[in-house]
Amino acid sequence: MADTHELIRNDFPRGDFRAVLFDFDGTLSLFREGWPRLMTDMMVDFLREAGCVEPNDSLSLRVENFIMELNGRPAIFQMMRLAEEITALGKTPLPAESYLREYDRRLLAMTADRTAEVERQPEKAAVWAVPGTHDFLEELKRRGLKLYLASGTERHFMQPEADLLRVSGFFEEIHAPTAGDRSFSKRAVIDRILTTHSLQGHQLISFGDGVIETGETRKAGGVAVAVASDEGGNGTINQWKRIRLAEAGADWVIPDYTGQKTWLPELLGS
Repeated sequence: MADTHELIRNDFPRGDFRAVLFDFDGTLSLFREGWPRLMTDMMVDFLREAGCVEPNDSLSLRVENFIMELNGRPAIFQMMRLAEEITALGKTPLPAESYLREYDRRLLAMTADRTAEVERQPEKAAVWAVPGTHDFLEELKRRGLKLYLASGTERHFMQPEADLLRVSGFFEEIHAPTAGDRSFSKRAVIDRILTTHSLQGHQLISFGDGVIETGETRKAGGVAVAVASDEGGNGTINQWKRIRLAEAGADWVIPDYTGQKTWLPELLGS
């Protein structure tokens, strides 16, 4: 039987949640499924060009680790880290923005067929959404919760994809960086939501697959639900993601939203 959820911490208060914050890629959208491997391969290519002789397996693992440590921040930060790695090799890196343009080029080549499929056949939106997404968002709205979206993906990429997946209309606010923005942070988004709407930290739940939103939600006093989906689509918890997100402070782990009838009442306390 597929995993439905895993409770990591059970001592958080329930029954007074008011706001729900979602990440986008990997949490709602699968358009960019496979991006960590694509970014890893690109960075390995640049490091090889800079003279890195580290064995392939260890280099790929090391690069993937620092990519995922920054998952949830704008991609420019991952490119800045690549520039630091090249500097450490004694070479002069390109500007981080140049690496970001190359990453975006490769990423758009990967996602073009997926987005085109939904443009041709809008009913395919469910195929490229994390399983159960639309029903789950509808249920949260039915319960009177206010939904917010915060993505580290640049707005000009993310917003059209959210529209294609037919999820934009569920959210009170959508937050994402502009091109090359280094000031965007999910902590700032969380603080803004809490302050603007006069909420306490314990009234916030977040759903995400990145360590950044997971950790920042916990620091703010909220409840962090890790969406540790298995890319094979079999509805089980990806243990590699689970370990990372649990270390970041996740309270609860789910593979996707299909089991919501089982775990949502327990999570919300109603």
